[in-house]
Amino acid sequence: MTSGELIISGGLCLLPGRGLVAADVVCGGGSIAAIRAPGSGGAGGIDAAGCLVLPGIVDIHGDAFERQIMPRPGTMFPLDIAMLDTDRQLVANGITTAYHGITISWEPGLRSLAQSLQIIGALDRLEPDLLADNRLHIRWETYALDEMDAVLDLLARPKTPLLAFNDHTSPLPKLKDPQTAYRRHAERAMVETGLYIAQCGRMLSRADEVPAAVAAMAAAARSHGVPMLSHDDRSPDERGFFRGLGVRIAEFPVTAGTLAASAAGGDLVVLGSPNVVRGGSHTGAIGAEQAVREGTCAILASDYYYPAMLRAALLLAARGVLPLERAWGMISAVPAEAAGLADRGRIAEGLRADIVVLDEKSQLPVATVAAGKPVYRSR
Repeated sequence: MTSGELIISGGLCLLPGRGLVAADVVCGGGSIAAIRAPGSGGAGGIDAAGCLVLPGIVDIHGDAFERQIMPRPGTMFPLDIAMLDTDRQLVANGITTAYHGITISWEPGLRSLAQSLQIIGALDRLEPDLLADNRLHIRWETYALDEMDAVLDLLARPKTPLLAFNDHTSPLPKLKDPQTAYRRHAERAMVETGLYIAQCGRMLSRADEVPAAVAAMAAAARSHGVPMLSHDDRSPDERGFFRGLGVRIAEFPVTAGTLAASAAGGDLVVLGSPNVVRGGSHTGAIGAEQAVREGTCAILASDYYYPAMLRAALLLAARGVLPLERAWGMISAVPAEAAGLADRGRIAEGLRADIVVLDEKSQLPVATVAAGKPVYRSR
């Protein structure tokens, strides 16, 4: 092993089109320099005997960091502490690229514009100390009309973000128990429920402005080359509206008909890894494993729980739903491609050296490598 090299030796490597192959992976200069026969590259680095050597995980949608910031309603922690701890959680779970779902809403509190900009500022400030590649998944609430200029500015960031269109506003009055939902949202917004309801009503009165605002935002995203997602599409028509604007990723379609129409329209459908691990959605929504079986789900995201990603892929393979390469691809190669990151998601020469070394027996990461640098070791 020469200076600056890292050799991951003795493991079974998941290689594109070949499945698991006994090989050594040589990393240098942040990239995968070579894939060699076992033992051919010398000793040193990471001993992967008894392990699977897999592409680093690309999480296209994760908002578990919010619970690091506000672990209990109204209880806020300093952003530096919260985001550094989040970063360490990511690499300990094999996630080497993370798109943080940062919501910009009309609400005050945790999802306000001011708080979101502070979170983004903290990530920028902390970047030299972060272990994973931390990126932005901007979740724009489509009723946040007065916040549009700030969102437009974020589209031009050097690290191209993702842009998701969210509407958690118009469904609220239509719920079976809107008062409970209002209370929950008010807690997160850190205001009294009555004030929240009044503000929500004011925003709903501007509903006629929303379609044009969405179209303008989508046009701006297209001009910046920003990949776009729509969130919680409630009907095939709603999904079709967004598809017509160039939004080709569908997050968590609400109905089976919308899911089927999304897949039939060639959209990439994102569902939650926790859904697979738990055997169903915590909200009673579409079952992710069944969608994978039917070929309508293309990507699995952490959603609200980082440890679920690798476990979901392994469970799909163990249950015979998909071969390991395809199952792991749902958390690596496919989300990387969807996000426009052609340099990662697979173990191949010349690509970014993002790798997770997984113990075959415990199915837990023993090492994570990001851009050729060991960033997590458990042994």
